[in-house]
Amino acid sequence: MNEMKFDWDDLRLFLAVAQHGGLAAASHATGKSAPTLGRRMLHLEIVLGRELFRRHARGYELTEDGTLFLEQIKDVEAKIAPLATSAEKDRKTLVKISAGTWMTLALMQDIAAIMDGNDRTQLRFISDEHILDIGHREAMIGIRNRRPEQIGLACRKVGRVQFAGYAASKHVKPWAKVIGNTPSALWLNQSVEDAECIEVTAPRNALDMAKTGICRAVLPTFIGDQESDLVRVTAPILELAHDQWLVTHNEERFIPEVRVTIERIAELLKKLHMRSGADV
Repeated sequence: MNEMKFDWDDLRLFLAVAQHGGLAAASHATGKSAPTLGRRMLHLEIVLGRELFRRHARGYELTEDGTLFLEQIKDVEAKIAPLATSAEKDRKTLVKISAGTWMTLALMQDIAAIMDGNDRTQLRFISDEHILDIGHREAMIGIRNRRPEQIGLACRKVGRVQFAGYAASKHVKPWAKVIGNTPSALWLNQSVEDAECIEVTAPRNALDMAKTGICRAVLPTFIGDQESDLVRVTAPILELAHDQWLVTHNEERFIPEVRVTIERIAELLKKLHMRSGADV
């Protein structure tokens, strides 16, 4: 072997590529993207100093060295497999979901639909107005208000979010102003005098205060329209409308538990925006 670092996980990936005869099928079996598998197999060949595959348009064919290597590591696999099987029974995949206050609240209300039959998944919701870095694995799934430009991320548009003012009655005049740099907070700073506001430190406080009848609050329509004790007191605020994107790392989206969670969240968001009257 040369001085390049050997990665034991490459043996597992090699087995998958060899047994499935190509990258596409091995991708589904391993949770790794085809380009990643291709890079890992090339790295393994360089480390071993052997050509393991003949690469054809129809797939990957083992060379004589590749066939010999496969037989050698099958013995290793046979010894390790019982240990791996035992660990696999209890394994759960931690799926970290990053979203703002309102989207986290909406997902929590339909948590049963996300979790139904998905008992191999451990969900962790990270509710923060600060955008976490999916590329650096701070989160696995993110719900964003703009299309990401970072390389290595996969995304899809899931709807359009609209905002409006809500209160228990149209006669209520003061506003709940969230201290922060969110678009709705900045809009209130520019549109309403401080004397007409009650300041709060968290977006959820604004909703709670509006429900008591004390003040108005700027809310996304998918939240405000579902509150039976609130009514719209403004037209949709055009400056705050934005597209919404479901984002994940390009490689982690192939992990089965992540893929299932993404699809269920996407379906929930589509229904959510349809109910709120936003364009999808």
